[in-house]
Amino acid sequence: MAQRRRTDSLLGVMPGLEAAATYRRSWLAKDIVAGIVLSTLLVPQGMAYAELAGLPPITGLYTSILCLLAYAVFGPSRILVLGPDSSLGPMIAATVLPLVAAGGDPARAVALASMLAIMVAVIMILASVAKLGFIADLISKPTMIGYMNGLALTILVGQLPKLFGFSVDSDNFFGDVTGFVTGVADGKANGAAVAVGVGGIALILVMQRWVPKIPAVLVMVVLAIAAASAFGLADRDVSLVGELPQGFPPLTIPHVGADDLALLFAGALGIALVSLTDTISTASSFAARTGQEIRGNQEMIGIGAANLAAGLFQGFPVSTSGSRTAVAERSGSKTQLTGVTGAVLILVMIVLLPGLFRNLPQPALAAIVITASLSLADIPGTARLWHQRKTEFSLSIVAFLGVAVLGVLPGIAVAVLLSVFNIFRRAWWPYQTVLGRVPGLEGFHDVTVHPDARHLPGLAIYRFDAPLFFANVKTFRDNVRRLARTDPKPRWILIAAEPITDVDTTAADVLFELDHELDAQGTSLVFAELKHPVRMKIDRYGLAEAIEPAHFFGTVEEAVAGYIEHTGVHWTTDS
Repeated sequence: MAQRRRTDSLLGVMPGLEAAATYRRSWLAKDIVAGIVLSTLLVPQGMAYAELAGLPPITGLYTSILCLLAYAVFGPSRILVLGPDSSLGPMIAATVLPLVAAGGDPARAVALASMLAIMVAVIMILASVAKLGFIADLISKPTMIGYMNGLALTILVGQLPKLFGFSVDSDNFFGDVTGFVTGVADGKANGAAVAVGVGGIALILVMQRWVPKIPAVLVMVVLAIAAASAFGLADRDVSLVGELPQGFPPLTIPHVGADDLALLFAGALGIALVSLTDTISTASSFAARTGQEIRGNQEMIGIGAANLAAGLFQGFPVSTSGSRTAVAERSGSKTQLTGVTGAVLILVMIVLLPGLFRNLPQPALAAIVITASLSLADIPGTARLWHQRKTEFSLSIVAFLGVAVLGVLPGIAVAVLLSVFNIFRRAWWPYQTVLGRVPGLEGFHDVTVHPDARHLPGLAIYRFDAPLFFANVKTFRDNVRRLARTDPKPRWILIAAEPITDVDTTAADVLFELDHELDAQGTSLVFAELKHPVRMKIDRYGLAEAIEPAHFFGTVEEAVAGYIEHTGVHWTTDS
């Protein structure tokens, strides 16, 4: 029995073992074929996203191999594909590059990026142990749309100089824009580089639109390499990737100074949040198609293991890729053996064929990054927010400007703060209304929607759609006071309290004062439909005795019947 419990515990932590134990032979060919197709996308994207993060292209391949293998063991999803990601690249660069000494030592940049990945891993694993998977909900969809739109624009502008064959010395969005415009005006643009880059973008977009089953990125890369050889692009001053280092790096503990850890940790928090949010949303989308359940805390372990493995072998932080997962799914992937196959093929390439991509033009990598950035932007989603809810559209625009004006890492902080503020705002200023009886409808209804609702003289039925707590109880009190000052003065103010899910001690004290104030004016404060847990709190505060037990009713209907019995009034219709 003890042995079985240990086995079950092991399978729970390492779902890949369970998947291997239940693997079907009929899946093997499909997984291998899908892995071969996936590898054709992983190699160019891995190199491109490494350069986006300010790192040597080979680190993108190291990262891809290790994260795929680690997630295959520790990740709960059968087909989710992790790897270098376009949304994390600018965040990694924003964290690492300011810490790199002047002149840009690549080895130091790699060490910092690897430590960043290890920090992300630690954050993820600790969050999983603490069951903090709900943290992914801290960024609302409108603010995430705005953040991603800002990120897409930042990536695109940052890649334009490389696309045009020159470089810009800048570390912010406006500097990139100014540097690019100035460079073009000064004649720095390289015509051959522009042809390769713009042609690559056009080819990818056209193929993704009209022949989505063919790997557009691979086709573009092959054609770009062919063009480099056929037209002598190196002689035309077009930068090429060059020979990649041969072999696989050894297990390496990155050496980072203590002074750098605090700044790296701040970046790791933002990267962990974006990675978790992206992974949970992507996993949810694909799990819905396959009937799997989402295991948020296990996903954090999977992401943590993938980042830890990458960080120990000269890699950088990773996340889920929706596009690569979609490619794997369309190619027939059944399990994580697809990712393992892709990792093995990349490993074989860098060990046996390190020169395979030496003639790949750098503008082609820029084209890959730019097309990826376009997929991050959600213009239709932004337009929908404008038409459906202007407040959330405004939040999206502020998040967008936060990335563009402040930078990538401050932008994610702005997105989180906006989401939290929006939650607080809704509780601080909740919807509130007066209720009345509508002819032909049962119950009591919002007078804003039904202005012809009938009312009992002297009775105001008020609904406040939020818990009562320190921040909003004064809003509640002021609205009740306004009702008490109406003419004719109400004898009862009946609180339809079903939406009130909590009353804290500050709110209880204010209700004490409000009840005494209304009693002095000849108006009674009455409650109906209080939930049992809330009523227990009110009893514990002593509030029920102060208001009078007779002024608490199970339903609004019972309270209205009690008022009619007490006063003998009849229904009227407001003019």
